[in-house]
Amino acid sequence: MARVLVPLPARDFDPSEAAVSWRVLTNARHAVHFATPDGRSAAADDMMLTGQGLDPWGAIPLLRRLPLVGLLMRANRAARRAYAEMIADPNYLAPQRWDAIDASAYDALLLPGGHRARGMREYLESETLQNLVVRFFEEEKPVAAICHGVLLAARSISKRTGRSALSGYRTTALTWAFEKSAWSVARITRFWDPDYYRTYLGTRRAAAGLYVGAAGSDAHTGAPGGFLRRAEGGSALSPQDLRPSARHHG
Repeated sequence: MARVLVPLPARDFDPSEAAVSWRVLTNARHAVHFATPDGRSAAADDMMLTGQGLDPWGAIPLLRRLPLVGLLMRANRAARRAYAEMIADPNYLAPQRWDAIDASAYDALLLPGGHRARGMREYLESETLQNLVVRFFEEEKPVAAICHGVLLAARSISKRTGRSALSGYRTTALTWAFEKSAWSVARITRFWDPDYYRTYLGTRRAAAGLYVGAAGSDAHTGAPGGFLRRAEGGSALSPQDLRPSARHHG
């Protein structure tokens, strides 16, 4: 059984990316632990849970409660069920603070993403988390990232090398085309939430694939948005690979 650490922002992480990963890992009998900025339980992006606010009438208080398109865009039933189970997990209810994490106590790191700038920027810009990511890479422990979690890894600069933790690794990330398609939702939500699906504005570096490429990684942007770090041919890392004794070289 491996001990897997999942850092989360205080709010607005994507419920599917965190909860489905948690369910897969716990089903494989791994112990999943959480960390948040202040040591309080995190709250997922409520739009992704309810669908409310994702329709063109999302700014209208009463109509907002009648999602239509939002029901198609929110987390699916399995993800919502996994989220309900995850937030009842004792480990979820008692997270560590980011600045109290002892990296040596964990065997692997999982970085979920999210696309609501209100809560995600603190996560993506945290020097504490960036230093943590670097340590996991330098200690050659398994690291996984999904969606904007890849951006956090790309921004994690090693003091030893002066380069991103992703430098030299082959990863996957969202393409600029995928990022632009997400902005079609942002055109709707910008009237009542100008930061939704617009984590960073005015720059193509909002596209994780381009940022990862700038970090010195081979960003395999045609693949799903995320990566699982493993040496053997760059193949996907399965839950069974997260053993305390596993060593994965870049």
